Amino acid sequence: MHPPDGNAAPIRAYGDREGDGMVQMSFVLPIPPSAKAREAAKRFGEAHGLREPLVATMEECAKGYTYFVVYGHSVQSVDISQIDVPEIRTEPLTREEIEHRIKARLGRKIVVVGACTGSDAHTVGIDAILNYKGYAGDKGLESYKGFEAYNLGAQVENEQLAERSRALAADAILVSQIITQRNCHKENALAFVDLLTKQGVRDKVVLLLGGPRIDHKLALELGYDAGFGPGTKPGDVASYLVERLAAPQAED
Repeated sequence: MHPPDGNAAPIRAYGDREGDGMVQMSFVLPIPPSAKAREAAKRFGEAHGLREPLVATMEECAKGYTYFVVYGHSVQSVDISQIDVPEIRTEPLTREEIEHRIKARLGRKIVVVGACTGSDAHTVGIDAILNYKGYAGDKGLESYKGFEAYNLGAQVENEQLAERSRALAADAILVSQIITQRNCHKENALAFVDLLTKQGVRDKVVLLLGGPRIDHKLALELGYDAGFGPGTKPGDVASYLVERLAAPQAED
């Protein structure tokens, strides 16, 4: 299997051979497992554009409900030449490089304040980035000598986060938004940017937004400097902040 040219267009899904368009879809139907249920799953796959669908899995997941995995040919393709998505282009740095650059280029600690704001009570994201334990074996910003990290926790009002950040002379503010019902994550995140703008301090801090439905494009649209979505590790955020705040000097 040879990877195609990253700029080739259009592209189709890869299954057994390149360009065959093989995909799989999973779903639950409110019927018990049976030959009739299998046929229903096949027709469901066909209705979604799959040719020659094969029911690879049919398992009862609850009384009267069946979980299916259907495998088949999709005729759809994606023209990647038409896709333009903003990305965070930051050089991934090792812990040693991060510590060295902060010390050599900035000469002080980078102060980071983070919180899960509004009514959101889920701190898993902000904890993963800021707390010493970190995420996926990557220790959080608290573990770095070059960072001074403050985790304000959950259900922090925008005004409280802004006030605390000023008091701590924060270089960067991390806003975590987990709950997304009725786009409340967008509204609350935007309200924080508006608040900092009215206070005249928006341009004095690096503003980061994170959460399961956050990407860099959305963060930019809401007025943030960068957005970090699922799978982000503390080292990713640390590398970005070092690039933004510890600009290179003539001599390291």
